[in-house]
Amino acid sequence: MSDAKADAGLRRLFTGQSNYEIVARSPRWALISLALIAVAVGGVALRGLSFSIEFTGGTAFLVERAQSEFEAKQLRTAVGQQVQGNVLADRLVDRDSGQVGATVTTPVLGDVGGQQERAIQQTIADITGVEPSDVSRDSVGPRWGQQVTERALWALAAFLALVSAYIALRFEWRMAVSAFMTLLHDILLTVGIYALVGFEVSPASIIALLTILGYSLYDTVVVFDRVSEDTAGYGPTATRTYGEIANGSLNRVMLRSISTSATSLLPVGSLLLIGGQLLGADTLTDLALALFIGMAVGTYSSIFVATPALVWLAERDPELARIKADIISRRGGEAAAALAGAGAGERRGKATAGSTGGARDGAKSGAGGKASRSQAASRDKKKKKRSRASRGP
Repeated sequence: MSDAKADAGLRRLFTGQSNYEIVARSPRWALISLALIAVAVGGVALRGLSFSIEFTGGTAFLVERAQSEFEAKQLRTAVGQQVQGNVLADRLVDRDSGQVGATVTTPVLGDVGGQQERAIQQTIADITGVEPSDVSRDSVGPRWGQQVTERALWALAAFLALVSAYIALRFEWRMAVSAFMTLLHDILLTVGIYALVGFEVSPASIIALLTILGYSLYDTVVVFDRVSEDTAGYGPTATRTYGEIANGSLNRVMLRSISTSATSLLPVGSLLLIGGQLLGADTLTDLALALFIGMAVGTYSSIFVATPALVWLAERDPELARIKADIISRRGGEAAAALAGAGAGERRGKATAGSTGGARDGAKSGAGGKASRSQAASRDKKKKKRSRASRGP
């Protein structure tokens, strides 16, 4: 029975006829989201974020033409034993010439050209099969990372402002506020996951973060567009509340959101697995990891955060609240009338049954009386015959 119900539920979902009570369970989703945000904020406050060398400063080593076969993991392990802190290593391949190279980035070292720097150059040269002089180096100051962060924050602020203005003009201000809340929800959870797990924040992560905001917003706007269409004629004569209409709209586009998320997460997951784990490309790992986490969080928020938040804001409006109260009141009156009608019908049925039974009893009584009189008359006739027979002629 449970398998049959599950199959029926999936069939309704795939045909856009599902009716999952998402908006009606808004308090549950709100508690879950608030708990996740609290954990995320606690992770950032207690553990902090692990910034890459681009933000903290460091030294980058470059090999353009390696002469030996190697893996990025070999460089990362060998150089990591000589320095304190995170070491990034990438194996580079020129598509045109097929030439293999490598980049290794370390935290800030001692003096330029000092003993530690020369030892690292020698280690890289031994693994890649080149001379130490063929290993070039370049210092990266923390100022560059600070500039990237500042510009990213400005870009984020401009993005949020423009998006909120567009949604407010295209739909309504409540949808703009709900979309803004959803984006903040996604940012906090993504940053919290990075802090709790200890993932490194790099410029690629910042770029991916801005990308997933657009992805999350796309899903949210798709839902809001359907809600806007379905609630266009909402007024005092409506038979369903605003929340019920919004829930129906969300159910009709849910399959689209899930399908979009699945078709996006699969290639990103492949990029994370193949590019990051098999090929050892750290930059691909940073980019794919942020995209994967952000897309998963955005899928959740577009279904369980955006629309419930919109309905919560809408039902704070006095006019919409009054319409909702009228609808509920009419439903209560209709239910009471239906119950009263059912009771009256039951009483009429009992009365009809009683009168029919009485008629049957009366008929039986009358028939019994006639039978008794007929039997008495027959007995009298027999007595008269016997009397005449006894007197004789």
